[in-house]
Amino acid sequence: MRGFVFIPYFFVLILWCCQVSKKISFFVEKKKCFMLSFDTYISRKLPLVGLISAVFIIYPNIACLPWDIKFLEGASCTGFYWYFVYRFFFFWGLICLLLRYNLRQLSTAQFKERFGRNFLYSLAAYAGFASISYWIHSYGIRTDFLGSTLISQFFILCSLCTLIGHISMLYSTQREKEHEIERLRIENLQSRCDALANQINPHFFFNSLNGVQSLIRKKDDEKTLMYVHELSDIFRYILQSDKRGLVTLREELEFIQSFRYVMEVRFANKLVFLIQVDEAMQDELTLPVLSLLPLVENVTVHNRIDSEHKMEITIRLNEQKELVVSNPIYPKLSPPDTNGTGLKNLENRFALLMNRQIRIECDENTFRVYLPLNKQN
Repeated sequence: MRGFVFIPYFFVLILWCCQVSKKISFFVEKKKCFMLSFDTYISRKLPLVGLISAVFIIYPNIACLPWDIKFLEGASCTGFYWYFVYRFFFFWGLICLLLRYNLRQLSTAQFKERFGRNFLYSLAAYAGFASISYWIHSYGIRTDFLGSTLISQFFILCSLCTLIGHISMLYSTQREKEHEIERLRIENLQSRCDALANQINPHFFFNSLNGVQSLIRKKDDEKTLMYVHELSDIFRYILQSDKRGLVTLREELEFIQSFRYVMEVRFANKLVFLIQVDEAMQDELTLPVLSLLPLVENVTVHNRIDSEHKMEITIRLNEQKELVVSNPIYPKLSPPDTNGTGLKNLENRFALLMNRQIRIECDENTFRVYLPLNKQN
């Protein structure tokens, strides 16, 4: 009759293995959502994990306890009861010690080495437990210090601690690899963004020198000094952009305000800006640094700007919280000498930094670019 007690025990073992498998799958699928590592979680819940494991291991003794007590009387029954309590706390404590040892001392050990060490410690613990049980047995209290159940319990304990320790090691290794991959990905993105931003600087630099040259020829010292002053503010912003990814909309618009003077001098007030952005929204929205510069440069490269074709660049927010930059189209008589990298670089930077795409619309009269914006965290 007592042999049938082990049937539910092994049924529970199968269920427990299934639960462990589900938990492992859960950790693998949701690992990015966990702030704490697996070994940290087990360490914090160590008493509870040890308690559940101890109950699981001594389940055959729990199931047989009513039959054992039924045939015992008096002092023998009391002694057997206290021996059962001692057995339970012994396994509870041993599981906690072995788990702590696996998580802290064997954090990088492979499965064979881990199992070997756990087996030696379990064997030593079994020898100690069997010796104490034999001493208790000498007082006439029933124990099973040489029983197959006790031996199998120590083997299960060894396997269980090895399994948990090995899962912890695999999870920690996977987490470290993911952190390294994420670090390399961020470094790669930063390098690509820096390369794209650096392509802007030479193009604008040479155009700015042309403006200085024009003022020097006119011998307008006051305007030249003001031009150089505004130009220094612009280049200061450009140089600082190498260390920044996203900036507020206000910062970009302030940059455009400084840029306006340079453009007015360059085109003799034939190019004007119309900025229609609510002040309250300028600090709440962000976009990649130097997003507006290539758009303005694109306008000057592809369009005629003269007394008959005055250019007005409009910058506004639409209902979808997109920054819309538009301008009338006055195509040049000859194709512009450009490689077309300006808008392409801008698209790449938005994809890298915001994982979003810009939109471009062009009809017979107007060219529009829609820049998606993020809310400030």
